[in-house]
Amino acid sequence: MRTLHKFPAVVLPWLLPLVLCSLCFQAGGETVLDHAVASPLPYLSPFGMGQQSYSAPQAVAVASPRPFDIYSIPPEKLGDLMMVHQRYLAAVEAYQRASHDSAVVWNKLGMAYQHMYALDIAKLQYEKALQLNPKYAEAINNLGTVYYGQQNYHKAEKYYREAIKLKSNCATFYSNLGTAYFSDHDYKHGIKAYRKAFALDPEVFFSNPLERVAEMGPAEAQVALNYALARLYAEAGKVNDAIHYLRIAYLSGFDDSDKLMKDKGFAAIRKTPQFRLFMTEEHIKAPDDADQQSLLQGNSPRHR
Repeated sequence: MRTLHKFPAVVLPWLLPLVLCSLCFQAGGETVLDHAVASPLPYLSPFGMGQQSYSAPQAVAVASPRPFDIYSIPPEKLGDLMMVHQRYLAAVEAYQRASHDSAVVWNKLGMAYQHMYALDIAKLQYEKALQLNPKYAEAINNLGTVYYGQQNYHKAEKYYREAIKLKSNCATFYSNLGTAYFSDHDYKHGIKAYRKAFALDPEVFFSNPLERVAEMGPAEAQVALNYALARLYAEAGKVNDAIHYLRIAYLSGFDDSDKLMKDKGFAAIRKTPQFRLFMTEEHIKAPDDADQQSLLQGNSPRHR
């Protein structure tokens, strides 16, 4: 799926969007979140360092804090921190002060613009990164995400495939390619790409919410995409993950309960309590299933 490195979630955490755009930010084994964990920003108020107020009866001598100079941080690292804190304009300003000879910096600058949905400007930054390093797989992937955002799925697929040629073990690239195929109604190749992504990293579709940007694709593709993901996780025996995507498929418009009950891909989880409860919630009746009949008559609590 299209996954952006460190994009804020804009939907309920249990309701993933169709498109999870993965903008690759890694360079030298580090990510934005690596910096965030190691060097959290202090609280800044409009009047300087934020301070707590305590109504204590005695006066207590406290050492005066040293002024914090945010510009003492190297521009690239400061930009990374601003990205984590979703201050994208500040990130742009910081990256613009960093080295102009670094493909990594241009790639990050493109990401900052793309977080603000300035796709044309982001595209220029990725192209600059590729001028400096034509084999920069992450920038090529990110350029594909721009074309996906512009609904040019064929061109997005082209760039994702090119990124895969340079870095064939990246689950994110295959996930993005699969999403582009689904949006282009090429479900056969979409499922194939998703299977490859899943084989490389079973958690690829559940990456950090800050890595995502929500862009809803065609409604029909949403149904097929989420049903395919549910089947992948069901085949792997991951019941909760499978039901997570089944629920999204139904919310997206899936209504072929007969297909679900006959699909061999769900055989491994069909008799689990979680699956039965989900069927009850969605009013799905399994043929000749006495236990399911009992559930549907109200002998199990409903959870919405």
